[in-house]
Amino acid sequence: MIELQPGKYRRSIIRLWRFVGLGLGLIIFYIVAVSFNFFWLFGGMPDLKTLENPKSELASELISEDGKSLGKYFFENRTPIEIGQISPNLLEALIATEDARFVNHSGIDPRSLLRVVKGVVSGNSSSGGGSTLTQQVAKNLFQTRSEKYRGALGYIPLVRTVISKTKEWILSVILERKYTKQEILKMYLNTVSFGNNTYGIKVAAKTYFNKEAWDLNVPESAVLVGMLQNPTLYNPLRFPTNTINRRNTVMAQMMKYDYLSPEKFEVYKEQPLNLDFTVDSHNTGLAPYFRESMRNYLKSWVKLYNEEHDTDLDLYTSGLKIYTTIDSRMQRYQEQAVQEHMKQQQKLFDEHWKGRNPWIDANGKEIPGFIDRAVRMSPHFIALKRDLGEEKAWQVMRTPYKMKVFSWDGEKEITMSPIDSIKYYKRFLRVGMMSMDPRNGHIKAWVGGINFKHLKYDHVKQGKRQPGSTFKPFVYVSGLDKSFLTPCDHVTDAPVYFGPADGVPGGWSPKNSDNKYSYRSLSLRQALGKSINTVSAHIMKMVRPQTVVEYAHKLGITSPLDPKPALCLGISDVSVYEMVGAYCSFANGGHRTEPMTILRIEDRHGNILQQFYQKQNQELSENMAYNMLYLMRGAVEDPGGTAGRLRQYGVTEGNEIAAKTGTTSNYSDGWFMGMTQHLVSGIWVGGEDRSIHFRTIALGQGGRMAMPAWGLFMQKVYNDATLTEYRKGPFNKPDNYVRDCGVSSTDSTDTYIPPSRSEDEGVLF
Repeated sequence: MIELQPGKYRRSIIRLWRFVGLGLGLIIFYIVAVSFNFFWLFGGMPDLKTLENPKSELASELISEDGKSLGKYFFENRTPIEIGQISPNLLEALIATEDARFVNHSGIDPRSLLRVVKGVVSGNSSSGGGSTLTQQVAKNLFQTRSEKYRGALGYIPLVRTVISKTKEWILSVILERKYTKQEILKMYLNTVSFGNNTYGIKVAAKTYFNKEAWDLNVPESAVLVGMLQNPTLYNPLRFPTNTINRRNTVMAQMMKYDYLSPEKFEVYKEQPLNLDFTVDSHNTGLAPYFRESMRNYLKSWVKLYNEEHDTDLDLYTSGLKIYTTIDSRMQRYQEQAVQEHMKQQQKLFDEHWKGRNPWIDANGKEIPGFIDRAVRMSPHFIALKRDLGEEKAWQVMRTPYKMKVFSWDGEKEITMSPIDSIKYYKRFLRVGMMSMDPRNGHIKAWVGGINFKHLKYDHVKQGKRQPGSTFKPFVYVSGLDKSFLTPCDHVTDAPVYFGPADGVPGGWSPKNSDNKYSYRSLSLRQALGKSINTVSAHIMKMVRPQTVVEYAHKLGITSPLDPKPALCLGISDVSVYEMVGAYCSFANGGHRTEPMTILRIEDRHGNILQQFYQKQNQELSENMAYNMLYLMRGAVEDPGGTAGRLRQYGVTEGNEIAAKTGTTSNYSDGWFMGMTQHLVSGIWVGGEDRSIHFRTIALGQGGRMAMPAWGLFMQKVYNDATLTEYRKGPFNKPDNYVRDCGVSSTDSTDTYIPPSRSEDEGVLF
């Protein structure tokens, strides 16, 4: 029997099917091998948990108590947004340009892939890309091309690309099965980069056009979508012509797919870019000194939280929401007030030192080698010396180059050497100011300096200086609370001597600021209001320095205090932060309230991770606290009071203000502490170094250097009708208040009698 052999055509068909079957088998094997990292050749894939809960790096945000953003902590500046908050113009521009068949494919677009293959074969590089939006989401979210997912074959350039693409195809199919098209669009627009450290459409709309994403029009949407192809090449700040051309290409795509009419296209393509660029950085936004002060605390908090809860939160990438006690309105007013005041003070300072360097010794002579020593202590010089040696370091420090510097007329570009830069900044007066609600410890405003971008040292909490006469209330309250004195007592303005028995071997007798003694019998209110040094010394001699130290510490001062008689004039360094917290004990009925900065911390999903509560402890009786307010009101209300000039700011009428000014030796430090019923504020002004200061008390006293900023700030607060909690009014008087000396609360001495003449503030130290 003759066996028929398959014909030539049939054999070809069989071979073809075998080839196709083998090819499909190899493809399936390859996909499985990539999915499961066969023999560790292909690198890992995101696990199921990661796929179900994809995460991108989200900036953590500080939020004010009134719901405004204060700024962010980030590596990548990214804030998520819902799809319903995005302009339809942008969604249409995106789909028309990046993935026209997005709604029809299942993660992979075969037509686009064939177009790419055809382009590669024909050498037509402009044939377009084959990645769908879903594939780009997979790449952005799961970082498939990172070292983390690289296997042994991933170090071969072309093979690495093929493997990465395969992983993105696999992930795209999974994403399409798990999420809706709208959810995938949202993931994409929340993860893509728009250049200038701007990630996600919400931040991009704010950065480039100062708009919310919902408000973007067609040309603006086309600019942002056009940038996605190459954020550097189409950066509108650097390459506006490229950006306009790319924008018009995007709008042409919108017209092609009927999202835009030809008539509107012709109108839009002729429009300029109309940028309103407002880059968001750690140097910008409200309360930058506060944000920087919070950074280290929050990093420590995150570390402790992770240890206690076995989590992996990160301050810069986890999208935490940190709700603070800061009030954005007060913060803005305080920044404005400080800026207005310090600009004027700097003008006076420059005129005062015109033609001379302001770093002087006790004899008023310029300090030799002052700048050289400052250079040697600078971090820049120390690093140069370590890396290059001292001789080369000095050479670099003396070499001029273009740099941007702060000035009160705006940032300027100047050619100068690093040494000249140090000399330039030494001439600027510095400032620290903080406000706090004494009832609950909430810090409402925090200004740590004149310009955070160029001068980052925080003079609220980081810096400490001698408080001068603003320390005197702790001396007075020690004497009153220990019953050495009553609020109605009088003390004679006469010399007080401290000798060896007082711990002063050579003897010391403090003088008043004018070097004179009136020998008048002064009430404690008069003495404190006029800041008479001899009266403070008299009380110190009665109660002893250690008692004053104990009272200052229990009311809120945390810095070490030198228990010496001179402490009555404020010789030990403290911070504005401490002083405001301690003064709040007087305004809060004797309760020491710990300064509070954070209300709660939430994760990116709104789950509360921790809530924070106020901490209070009764340290003085209500009567004693009110007695101190009564005494300190003398600085504002009585003739000759050191804070009398506050009347010119319109903040005293119908109001009770307890205050204290302070000035240190040689006028190196000017202080002002002001209290109203619900707000306590403190401000310090001075040079970076104690040797940099005014030379006269007329310019260098705290009532001139510091107090006006408080007046300007409170003026703005009172002019804001929305700050209803902080209206003018009297201090809360304790029920059945009787002054300790037996004078009832109805006595006329507790009533404000306006001065018969306009008094300038007295002199003080």
